[in-house]
Parts: sequence; structure tokens; C-alpha cells
Amino acid sequence: MATLGAKFFNLVSRRVIGFCALLSVFPAAAAEQVSFRNDVMAVMSKAGCNMGTCHGNQNGKAGFKLSLRGEDADADYRALTRDMFARRTNPNEPEQSLLLLKGTAQLAHEGGQRFTKDSPEYTILRAWIAAEARDDGASAPKLQRLVVSPAEQILVEPANEAQFSVTAEFANGSRRDVTRLACYEPANQLLKISAEGRATSVKPGETTVIVRYLNQQTPVRLAFVPARPDFKWSDPRPKNFIDEHIFAKLKSLRINPSALGTDTEFARRTYLDLLGMLPAADEARAFTADRNRNKRAKLIDALLERPEFADFWALKWADLLRTEEKVLDTKGVQAFHRWIRQSVAENKPVDQFVREILTARGSTYENPAANYLRALRDPATRAESTAQLFLGTRLQCARCHNHPFDRWTQSDYYDWADVFAPVQYKILDNRRRDGLDTHEFIGEQIVWASAKPEVKNPRTGKPAQARLLGSSGAIESSEAAPMNRLAKWLTDPANKLFAQAQVNRVWYHLMGRGLVDPVDDFRPTNPASIPALLNALADDFVRNNYDLRDLIRTIMNSRMYQTSSEPNETNADDDANFARAIIRRLTAEQLLDAQNQVTGVPSRFNGYPEGIRAAQIPGARAVRVRERKLSDGDTFLKVFGKPERLLTCECERSTDTSMGQAFQLISGPGMHELLSETDNRIGKLLKAGTSTGKIIDELYWSALSRSPTARESEKCLVYVREAKEPRRALEDLTWALMNSKEFVLRK
Repeated sequence: MATLGAKFFNLVSRRVIGFCALLSVFPAAAAEQVSFRNDVMAVMSKAGCNMGTCHGNQNGKAGFKLSLRGEDADADYRALTRDMFARRTNPNEPEQSLLLLKGTAQLAHEGGQRFTKDSPEYTILRAWIAAEARDDGASAPKLQRLVVSPAEQILVEPANEAQFSVTAEFANGSRRDVTRLACYEPANQLLKISAEGRATSVKPGETTVIVRYLNQQTPVRLAFVPARPDFKWSDPRPKNFIDEHIFAKLKSLRINPSALGTDTEFARRTYLDLLGMLPAADEARAFTADRNRNKRAKLIDALLERPEFADFWALKWADLLRTEEKVLDTKGVQAFHRWIRQSVAENKPVDQFVREILTARGSTYENPAANYLRALRDPATRAESTAQLFLGTRLQCARCHNHPFDRWTQSDYYDWADVFAPVQYKILDNRRRDGLDTHEFIGEQIVWASAKPEVKNPRTGKPAQARLLGSSGAIESSEAAPMNRLAKWLTDPANKLFAQAQVNRVWYHLMGRGLVDPVDDFRPTNPASIPALLNALADDFVRNNYDLRDLIRTIMNSRMYQTSSEPNETNADDDANFARAIIRRLTAEQLLDAQNQVTGVPSRFNGYPEGIRAAQIPGARAVRVRERKLSDGDTFLKVFGKPERLLTCECERSTDTSMGQAFQLISGPGMHELLSETDNRIGKLLKAGTSTGKIIDELYWSALSRSPTARESEKCLVYVREAKEPRRALEDLTWALMNSKEFVLRK
């Protein structure tokens, strides 16, 4: 009897627990009040059924297809209640519904068990099926807002757990606790989250958790901080508002910034970041010897005015604006690059630069800015590229379905694409070399605005209505209006996203990582690591009339730009808050130009005159591989990640390492020629009768922007003096310097 009583007690307890769980996830336990739109759809997301790896896949799984992340409730209702002869839901015997049998793994299910029979998810689905699986699309209140608490939290050991509370607010004014039905998606593996929304630290660090319920999602920042009982804030003095924002964040995380970098580190870093090249040996020596307290600020100002600055920063824009020969042809590339470089040289405000690009019309030879639109041959490509480049917004997902991580719908996408529909091309002459390649153009083109053709929304089958991204009203239908209206709206000071996207890209190039990372992926679910700093930089950029040099000057004069890359015990594991300089490999152009500087021998590039630096090359590749073998310089740039310029994305440029790069540095034909050239730097120094010690010193200052240490100097002297061929020994030393981490990396 005792055993029977215990079983009865356990059975009743389970029923009570299940009933209480049911009360916690929707307002009333009565089956008829279960909402398909607000409860069942939430359960399908919570169980992961509508994810891209499961039935939300484009083709579904095992004959069962749901809309991705529940974006189409109508289609999902039909799939659940009508498809497969309605086998998935059985109102007469709810427990025998395929939806419940497979979800609980009572029947074989490739996705495994998604919930248990005593779970709230099972209770909701069973109650809905028992109530004849009704669709309440006409009566269910629409979700308006999701409120998540905490919105941000820093937990210091021994605290290692955070409990989320999620409230859904509906259009009818009602509010519900949906903590159990919300989905929790952490950005990394620093924590684990239970179904009930309890986050537990796995290891210290900072992360973002996306809290999602139906069509709303909210990011939450969590930081699990080591106790560091002996931590003491180092209290560094801020040099400007950048430091103030970063210091505030670091102090809250119990992280001290690294020490200030040395003068030699600063000089090398500054020349590479502003000019894309190393300081000459005499320049590095002079800067290090200078005792002026303001010498760093003066160096920044001086380098910003040098012609190499325009070369190097024009290269960055040329990458993004797809300045390549296949679509633009060689003459178009040269004209476009010349215009870009001139714009940088004269410090044209960035908003004006962008407006001129978007509104350019006429000959792509006579009005070079029109080459941006020449390279983008259809409305969809123009729409995606412009959003990503100038607003930091990736729309590609919305081309096929509502964006799973952002607010953009398919209608937003095609209405935005319709803004670009009037752009047309008149091809005056196309002398393409490959008659089968319809993407190749050689010859002048005219960019003009036509009577607007229709862009159709494939989901509705109806013409799209030209509409700016995020706005509700359609643009007037006159021929030139959409692009002119676009340019004015996009660069308006009220459009904060434009300024934020531009300062974030500049920050990325100078600091090695964007405040928003990836640099062109702005969305609520990918927040900035230091939001207040991003806002402050953008506001300052607008106040100073979108002045690129002023923005660069502000960032580089901050203490945090000038900090060392050497970690301390508190910041070694931090990569997102700029507590130390981020070490990164030199870009392809920087590395090759640096080798040319050190050896005093220029590289050769097919289609360009001798003496041109890699950073000055206007296009991607002037001569096709099928017509002429790559030169050593062209090969080097390709191996080290120079982009083909087929995308408007920083991601196309690769700084990954490979075995091919190692072989290129160790024994590449270009390297051999640079070292063995009779009249290179070594040859000239020997011819001038320079002593071995001074030659070694010159090589160190040229390659590493510093003098050799006493030990290095002693070792090198012994090696050269004992060599049978001193010239070959000096070549070996130069080779060693150019293969060192100190040379290959920007610290």
C-alpha cells in the first residue's frame, strides 16, 4: 500500500507541476485559450523545429517543411494541420499526433527528443491539438515588444549565474512572462543556458546572448569577470574621449590597459597605418631621438599630409568600390582610382564623396564616380552593396526570406532594390576579349536613369515600391528622384547609421577590429562592444563635417591607439575592448612594399611602369593570367590575400596565413631577386665603403625601425666577419630580418 500511495503521490505531483508550468507560459490553462500564433509557434521555435538545420531548411526535412524561424505562420499552420493528410495533428487522440510522438522520440526522429511528456512544450501542443488545432490568426494579439531583464550584467566571481526574465508586450496592451518559451542563443561557448533562461558561466569572458520570442529578438550583454582579489585600477590618464569610454569599460571588467608603446613601436605602427609603408631608417632614428613632448601628435599631422597617405587610403576605397578591370576595363579603373585618390588627397568630406558616387551619371570615363554603378549590374546587387558599404547592413538573407537575425523583411529588401531600378547603361562599344564572357566589358559606357522598370517581389508576385530602408513611405516615381533622394537621405546627419558605419570602418583599419565586428554587420543582435564610444565617435564625425583626417587624428592621438601589444595579467584573454594593441599580419601590399624598401629594389607588376609601389596599383590585375604569366610581384600579392574586388566587403581581403606564404617568404623567386640585385641597399652600402657595424645598424633600422640590441649586434658582426663571402652573409641577415615576426607583423 505504501508503494501504491507513493506512486499515486508522484503521479499527482507530476500533474500539479505540469499544470503550474502550463500556467507559467500562457495566461489560462484552458485548452481553448492556447494560441497557435503566440504559443504553438513559440514552442516550434523553442524546440528548434524551424531552424535552418531542421525543418526550417529551404527543402525541409523528411518531407516536413516549416518556415525559417517561424516567419510565415500561415504556411506553418497548413504544414502542421493539412499536409500529409493531417497526420501530424490528431484532435480525436491528441497523444497519437505525429507532432507529439516524434517530438518526444516515442517514434524514430532524426532530430532526437525535443521535449518530454511532462514539459510545458508538450502540454501546450497537446492542449492546442485537443482544441481542434485552431488557427487564431484573426484574433491573436500581435507581439509588439520584448522586454528582457537584465539588459546588461557584469558578474564578478564567485557569482557565475544570471537568470533572464522575458516579458512579451502585445498590441492589445497585455503582457506575458515568456521566459520559458523564449529562445536563448549565445554568441560563443563562454556560457550555457538552460531552457528556463538561466545562464551559467563556463569560463570568464564577455558575450552576447540573443533572446528571441516569435518575431522579436533582443541582445543581452553578459560579462563573467574573474575575482582578481588583488586587482587595482592602474588609473592611466585619458588623452581624449576615446580613452574615457574605454577606461570606463575596462575598469568595470577589472582589466588594466597595457602600458604605452615605445617610440619605435609607435613610429612603425603609424607609418604602416597611415602610409602603408615603413619609416625610412633616418626617419625612424630622428623620431626616436626627438625629445619634444608632442612629437607623436606632430608625426601624425605630418604623415596625414604626405602623398602616400592618399595612395594608401585610396587603396582601401578601391577595394570596396570594386575597382577591377573585368567590368570597368583598364581605362575605367585608372580613371576611377585617380578620382578616389584625388578625393582623399583633397580631404573631400566623406558624405560628399558618397553622394557623388551614388548620383554620378554620364560617361564612366569623363565622370569617373559613375564607375561604382557601372560595376553593379542589377538592382539587387546595387541594393546589397550600398547597404553593406554605406550603412553597415547585410541584406543578403532577406533576398530569399525574412532576415533571421535582423528586422528586414523580404518586402523591405525588394522595395529597397527598387530604388536602384532606374539605373541603366548605354554600352557605346564593347571590345571584350572573351566573346563568351558576358560579364566582361571593354569600352566606354554611359550611366543614366530610365523610366523605372519594375522590380518584382517574388513572394507576392507584385511590383515592389521604391522605399528607403526602414521607412514606410514610397519614393516618388520620377526618373532621377530615387537615387537623388537616396543619396540625400543616406548622408543626412539624422541618419546615424551612416556615420557609425564609416567611423567603425576607420576604427577597424587603425585598431585591428571594429567596435561592431564584423565591421559591416550592424544589427541589434550584433551590438558594439562599447556602444557609447561608437556613438561618441559618430557624433564627433558629423560635427566635424565628415572629415576623414580629423577622425583619424582623433583616434591616433588617443592613448589606446598608442598602447603596447604586450599583454598584462588582466588583459591577455580580452580581444574586444582594446585593452592592448591587436597584433596583425601586414597586408599583401604593405609587406611587399616593406621588402622593397628594405632591399631598395622595386617589384614589377604586369601592366604597370617600373617603380610603382604595390599600394599605388589602381586595379586588381591589369593583365589576364591567360595572356601573360604573373610577375613575381603579382604572385606575391595574390598569395598574401590581395582581393579580386568582386565584393563590397572587407572580408574579401585575406590576412590568413598559409604554407604558400611561408614558401614565398623563405624561398620565393621575388625574394631571391631582391636580395641578390647588385645595386640593392646592401650593394650600395658596400660600394660606399660603409663599415659592417653601420651596415647592420642600417638594416635593422630599415626593417624593424629600431637599432639592434647589443647581443644582436655582436652575433651579426661575428657572423658576417667569419663568412667567406661577407656580401652573402649580409644577404642572409636581411633575409632573416624580413622573415622575422617583428617584420611580418604590425604590433
